[in-house]
Amino acid sequence: MKVLAVNGSPRKKWNTAMMLEKTLEGAASKGAETEMIHLYDLKYTGCTSCFACKIKDGKSYGKCSVNDDLKPVLENAAEADAVILGSPIYFGNTTGEMRSFMERFMFPYLVYSGPPRSLFKKKINIGLIYTMNAPEAVMKDVGYDKYLESNEMMTKMLFGSSETLCSYETLQFEDYSKVVFELFDPSVRITRREQIFPKDLKKAYDMGVRFASL
Repeated sequence: MKVLAVNGSPRKKWNTAMMLEKTLEGAASKGAETEMIHLYDLKYTGCTSCFACKIKDGKSYGKCSVNDDLKPVLENAAEADAVILGSPIYFGNTTGEMRSFMERFMFPYLVYSGPPRSLFKKKINIGLIYTMNAPEAVMKDVGYDKYLESNEMMTKMLFGSSETLCSYETLQFEDYSKVVFELFDPSVRITRREQIFPKDLKKAYDMGVRFASL
């Protein structure tokens, strides 16, 4: 059993990374082999629309042909039994690095047919973990949830199983006195860090346990 976590945050020790680490801890507790990839360490692009992955009988049919730092990561992901993608929400979306990864990871397996089908040869579990400054109610009011639902729908269609875990109102700064932050009350964030975030970490741990047990 191999569980791969992909960190789409520039921070390696903060909210998103902490959630991903907990999923790996949960998976490891069931004997799974685990690995963490930090996308900001790599040099790569999003999909270049070369369509090599779609050429009939082509040598790259069903796989991304771009040869950069992401290539071995995509190969590892294809061999994994579960892949957990983590990203903070920037302007209602994943980070650019995560979006580029998802394009390269997902598009080669999508077959243009009706209904759409997948070239991925097995069923794996996909976890989608998001951390964000926004409260849950605000996220839904501005429509962030529609984007997240679309990610879950597409990953489920391509890989067989997908679930989403969100951590809201996360602590953005270690010292709020040094930044301009007037939209929300920093004291509320600090309290949530102490009382709510540990519960989110437990949910992430449980996801890892569940994925490694299926």
